[in-house]
Amino acid sequence: MASEAELDAEELQRSTAESGCVSACDVRRGQLVSVSGRLRTVVYTPRTNLPTLEADLYDGSDVVTLVWLGRRHIAGIEPGRALSVRGRIALREGRKVIYNPYYELELPR
Repeated sequence: MASEAELDAEELQRSTAESGCVSACDVRRGQLVSVSGRLRTVVYTPRTNLPTLEADLYDGSDVVTLVWLGRRHIAGIEPGRALSVRGRIALREGRKVIYNPYYELELPR
């Protein structure tokens, strides 16, 4: 029997496919992509030179970290929120990252 986490991952992958977005597990460095999923974590990192807001977007297959440079808070960017993002994939310490992505919040279900 599938666990709740497995069922949630399957549902996220299904909605990603329906939205026409690329699965996070398939994106590669340098690609301009559209990815959709649910935010797992949102962290504000105060730095003296440039504060950042970072969020982990999970689509059921993998995580893409979204990084907004110079931002402390963005309305609607909170854990559990579903959204679609567009941007260029970069790698940082082996993790997939999109800096300053264009994003669209999806309506809460």
